[in-house]
Amino acid sequence: MLIRTSLALIPLMAVVACGPAAQTGETKTATETANKEVAPAAGPAAPAPAAPGPSPEDAKILASLPVPYNEGDLANGRRQFAKCRSCHVIEKGGDNRVGPALHGIFGRTAGTAAGFAYSPALKGAGFLWDGGKLDQWLADPKGFLPGNRMTFVGLKQEKDRRDVIAYIKVESAK
Repeated sequence: MLIRTSLALIPLMAVVACGPAAQTGETKTATETANKEVAPAAGPAAPAPAAPGPSPEDAKILASLPVPYNEGDLANGRRQFAKCRSCHVIEKGGDNRVGPALHGIFGRTAGTAAGFAYSPALKGAGFLWDGGKLDQWLADPKGFLPGNRMTFVGLKQEKDRRDVIAYIKVESAK
């Protein structure tokens, strides 16, 4: 009985899904409605609006960066940095969180940001942060510096690392 009732509802669902018949009093079956020719759209479809590019200030900073960061996609870098935001801030004067604030990281000795309790591995690393070191770190934090406490698994795509480094460099320059 349930199957028979369900089958009886199929034409009703087709009418509801396809909308009511025209107001002319003319009735159409679901098959006729489905087979009706669709009128072509008037003119070509408008192109999607272009994604906004970097601000003039950001574009100037980006252009001044060394290769390959000067070709970074800041919008993608911002999206990739969203993965970092639960632990880090990039804004000038930002407070440390689970991880240290990253504004001004380039040129800083690893493990020395004021007010952050670093792992012994980072305290003793002794290198200066630059694009190359950050790229290696972001590719595989645990493999690059065993013993650090960062739980992030890394960014496996080279383009994503380049873009997030460009984004951090631009934001750090403000």
